[in-house]
Amino acid sequence: MAKKQLNKKQATTTTQTHFKKFIKWFWGLFAGGLLAIILLFLLASWNVFGKLPTFEELENPESNLATKILSADGKLLGTYFNENRTPIKYEDLPQHLVDALVATEDERYYDHSGIDFKGTARAFAYLGQRGGASTVTQQLSKLLFSDPPSSTIERLIQKVKEYVISTRLERQYTKEEIIAMYLNKQDFLFRAIGVSSASRIYFNKNVSDLSIEESAVIVAMLKNPRQFNPHREISRDKSKLRRNQVLKQMEKNGFLTTLEKDSLQALPMIVRFTPEGHRDGMATYFRENLKKFLAKWIEENPKGVDKDGNPEYYNIYRDGLTITTTIDSRMQRMAEDAVKKHMPRLQAEFDKQNLKNKTAPFRDIDEDQIDVIFNNAMKSSERWRKLKAAGKSESEIRKSFDVKTEMSIFSWQGDIDTTMTPRDSIRYYKKFLRTGMLSMVPQTGEVRAWVGGIDMAHFQYDHVQTGKRQVGSTFKPFLYATAVDQLHISPCDTLPNTLFSIAAGTHGNTKDWEPKNSDGKYGGMMTMKDALAGSVNTISARLMNEVGPQPVIDLVEKLGVDVSNIPPVPSIALGTPDLSLYEMVSAYSAFANQGVYIEPQIITTIEDKNGTILYQHVPNPKDVLSEEAAYVTLKLMEGVTQSGSGRRLRSGKSNRADYKDVVTGHPYSFTNPIAGKTGTTQNQSDGWFMGIVPNLVTGVWVGGDDRATHFASTRYGQGATMALPIWGLYMKDVYSNKDLNISDESFIKPKDLSIEVDCEKYKSQNTNNDDYDELDI
Repeated sequence: MAKKQLNKKQATTTTQTHFKKFIKWFWGLFAGGLLAIILLFLLASWNVFGKLPTFEELENPESNLATKILSADGKLLGTYFNENRTPIKYEDLPQHLVDALVATEDERYYDHSGIDFKGTARAFAYLGQRGGASTVTQQLSKLLFSDPPSSTIERLIQKVKEYVISTRLERQYTKEEIIAMYLNKQDFLFRAIGVSSASRIYFNKNVSDLSIEESAVIVAMLKNPRQFNPHREISRDKSKLRRNQVLKQMEKNGFLTTLEKDSLQALPMIVRFTPEGHRDGMATYFRENLKKFLAKWIEENPKGVDKDGNPEYYNIYRDGLTITTTIDSRMQRMAEDAVKKHMPRLQAEFDKQNLKNKTAPFRDIDEDQIDVIFNNAMKSSERWRKLKAAGKSESEIRKSFDVKTEMSIFSWQGDIDTTMTPRDSIRYYKKFLRTGMLSMVPQTGEVRAWVGGIDMAHFQYDHVQTGKRQVGSTFKPFLYATAVDQLHISPCDTLPNTLFSIAAGTHGNTKDWEPKNSDGKYGGMMTMKDALAGSVNTISARLMNEVGPQPVIDLVEKLGVDVSNIPPVPSIALGTPDLSLYEMVSAYSAFANQGVYIEPQIITTIEDKNGTILYQHVPNPKDVLSEEAAYVTLKLMEGVTQSGSGRRLRSGKSNRADYKDVVTGHPYSFTNPIAGKTGTTQNQSDGWFMGIVPNLVTGVWVGGDDRATHFASTRYGQGATMALPIWGLYMKDVYSNKDLNISDESFIKPKDLSIEVDCEKYKSQNTNNDDYDELDI
């Protein structure tokens, strides 16, 4: 019995000894594990596992900012960016967006210091089945790592680093600052970096204007911006379900009532996708051209010097500049709409006429000349450049143009996904008529609308400033203005409409020059006003013979035109020079500005990210013409819209039935004074219209990419049919918005006008003549 009791006591002692050892081992392992974890975090904080991402970008969140391009009326036209990010402050976030974020992503956000231990324990216990453990602070920490981990070990190490960074973030920043930094850093896809860009791109709104359900969509994307993207067709249903889950979380956390949640969940998910790529949105050609101005300004205005004394320059892709332009977003939209209304109709007629044209879309050239066009197009293409850079031979590159390729091509009904050879795509794109349009205020030089082409995504060439084309009869007002200035002619003076020859050796021409009228009609006397209205070449020849070509060239040079390629020969009277629309509009503006030329202005101010003004435009007016000569020239050009090729602006209808497919249906019916001039070049390769009202000058050009792409006759190929309708559509919209304050009054008459412009009064003053005075020239 005693032995049994001894053995029992010994067993109990042994058990107690083992238990004590187990307890010691347990606490030893626990302490060791805890110390190991602490050591692990210490090692991570000491950069033993690699340098931790710095807070530099968070401390200075405006270090990689998109440059904003604003219109004169305060609308965002677009951005220049590496990352399309426009940071926003916490106080500018709507409260319901913050509530949705906290309720969905981090319910105990305001109770923890960067790490939610309760959430972490739950995640371990349920292996993530009941949600993850990452707090908003940890998610911000994760965004600081530029490269994703390539293995499980790397991910574990990164996770440790995230914990370290999170605690540092919580010590350094307020909860509100962390929320703002997180939303500013998040990538929502489609170039939407940060919540501000996401709001504009997905809903075409500022963040502060988001509705509750829209904020829920934004927060829904945080889990996976691709899987829950509201724009992608494949993920729209998932996006809506996730949005409704966010709303449910808001109800759960007391931010919404059940009734509010139910009504919001029942709403359809409406997305107003507004992409902000460099070729998306409004004024794309203008924004691209603006870069040229900015490149020059940046070169001439360094922002400082670096530590080595070298100049540091502004970067439009990361310095967060704000550029306020002269473009009026309303007028820009009207200009783009006018192009979209007219050009498809014109293109449809052009395509119809080419159905039986064996060399379509070209005319009046042979196969060898067509081969030259194709060869030049191939060599200037992006495909040629890339293959050349890749080391391909010329023969290999040429062969690639005959291999069918999947591509998306332009059409006026929308882009078409198709398969064709690059060579066929060249011919396809060559058929499209192009256009350029520029509208500016003559008194200030402020450009209000700039349309450089029909579609920036497919046609990058700018037809406002880069492209130069033969101007035709739109050059004649410069000749008439010179004649008014030199000869003091009146619009009511007359000249004979008969063939007139300028002999070889006169005014620099090498052979006799005897231009013919485009309509083949001659005879009788014609007033200057009617001669300009009808673009009568014989009258232009007589005026050119009298004033000489050099004074005309001198005038246009003062009006901002590059005259280096304009020879001083009489034929310039008919518009042989190649000029840009930019030059033409700015030159015409002096007529409406009492003879004062002001260089076109496209920027009002440039500000840095802190709002400091770095540049402010100061106009530089130059007296070029007398006020009287400018006014008389305007009165001459009024005849174009009263009785000449621009008269359809008065009725909106053509006098000829064969224009019905293009012009009928444009009820312009303008009654206000309009000075204008149409222009049509040889073979109908270019159609122009320049239109002036007292405080707005607008020019339009239409033509093919190549001069061989043109209509068969002037029936459709003249400026009055190709270009004028765009001006008419645009001005109808402009006048419909009274807030734009575009004048429909008469042009300002000089106080001391000595030239009679009223032909009825002129006729009564010259009673000795049966009609008007014939000029002695």
